[in-house]
Amino acid sequence: MPPSVAVVLPTYNEAENLSRIAAAVRDRGYHLIVVDDNSPDGTGRLADQLATDDDGITVVHRPAKRGLGPAYADGFERAIGSGVEVICQMDADFSHDPDSLPTLIATVEEGADVAIGSRYVPGGSVPGWPFHRRLLSRWGNRYARSILGTSIQDMTSGFRAYRSRVLQTLEPSTCEASGYGFQVEMASRCHNGGLAVVEVPITFRDRERGESKMDWRIALEAMWLVTVWGIRARTGR
Repeated sequence: MPPSVAVVLPTYNEAENLSRIAAAVRDRGYHLIVVDDNSPDGTGRLADQLATDDDGITVVHRPAKRGLGPAYADGFERAIGSGVEVICQMDADFSHDPDSLPTLIATVEEGADVAIGSRYVPGGSVPGWPFHRRLLSRWGNRYARSILGTSIQDMTSGFRAYRSRVLQTLEPSTCEASGYGFQVEMASRCHNGGLAVVEVPITFRDRERGESKMDWRIALEAMWLVTVWGIRARTGR
C-alpha cells in the first residue's frame, strides 16, 4: 500500500497558479495543505473555495506575511498532526514540477529519511537561467556546504519529501531563518542529525505566472545566517 502523503504549499499572491497546482497535487491522490499569508490578491479566499469542494484540501490562514520558514513550520505542524507518513514541500508557481512528486515520495518509501529535489546532481537542470544566476546559485550552495560541513549539493532547494516522524524530530518551528535560508537550515539539521538524505535530480523552471518573491535582502539574510551558523559550529557558541 502506498504511504499517506501531505503536500505543504505556502502561498502569497498565487491566485493565478493555485487552482492548477492544487489540481495537479490532488489528481495524484495527495492531501494538500495551503498555508496562506493573507494574500491581498485573494489567494486565501480561493483556497477556501477549493477546500469547500474537496475535503482533501486544508487551508491554514496566517494574519500577515511573516516569512517562508514560519509558513512551512505551520504547515508541517498541521501535516504531522494529521498522521500522514510522508510530508512534501514545494512552491506554488510550477517551478517545481508536480510530476516529480511520486519520485521524491518513492525515494522516502524506499528508505530515505529525506528526499531533496536537486538541481545540482547529475540529471538536474535549470533551463533558461542566465549565466550570472547560475553562478550565484552554485556559489551560494558551495559556500553553504563548505561553511556547514555537508555534502548536500542543493542546500537551497525547496522541493523535498520528509518521512513524517523524522521531520518532527527536526523541530522546524525553532528555525531561525524566516526566508529562503530556512531551506539551508533544515538541510543542515538533516546532516547534523545523521539522517539518510537522497538527492533526486529535478528540472527547475522559472514561474510563468505571478511575481517572484525572491529579492537581494532574502539572499543576504540566508548568507549571513549561514556564516553565523558556521562560526557557532566552530566556536561552540
